[in-house]
Amino acid sequence: MATATEVLPSGLPDVAELRKLPRRPGQASFFFHDHGFARAAVKVLPGEYFVHDSDVVVTTTLGSCVAACINDRTAGIGGMNHFMLPDAGDAGAGGRFGAFAMELLINELLKRGARRQSLEAKIFGGGQVMKSLANTQIGDKNVAFVQSFLAQERIPVLASDVLEIYPRKIVQFPKSGKVLCKRLPATHGVEFEAQEARYRTQLVQQPRGGEVELF
Repeated sequence: MATATEVLPSGLPDVAELRKLPRRPGQASFFFHDHGFARAAVKVLPGEYFVHDSDVVVTTTLGSCVAACINDRTAGIGGMNHFMLPDAGDAGAGGRFGAFAMELLINELLKRGARRQSLEAKIFGGGQVMKSLANTQIGDKNVAFVQSFLAQERIPVLASDVLEIYPRKIVQFPKSGKVLCKRLPATHGVEFEAQEARYRTQLVQQPRGGEVELF
């Protein structure tokens, strides 16, 4: 619950309300109060997604992973996913990954009242931050996949910040469709290498810097 010094903007749910939401498989559940934006927030971890119809803070950090932020501004609903691999072939396991992550996000948007013909996307990530995976071009593959997927689904990409060598922090406001992207110093790549190596291992074992820019 927001305290007297942590007053949420009118009409926004607080952390306690977000935690009470029914949780679907793969839906993000790391909720917290973001003091910078003075509102409830959720962090989307690798392999997760989140959809909401208010301007709570939806955030993630990306190395070679990609996040697609998709919304229907007319309906006032949007969401974000976070995936590391375009398909199972890159991990030798299951069949979900990028395609599954995109389907989860889009299906949840449509269930919540978005219209397919009104969907718009903004995409981020795919940075070459992992020296151990430099020869695999995972970031390039992720970006190529999400661009191809959205083109096939006829969902326009309004903005993107992809590839290069930078990790990124992404903040989405689902109702308005606004997205903030901050490029982190390339020296942070070591942290992302460890994070993504752990996630990559999980995928195999379990099939399944700069200024802030407004997009």
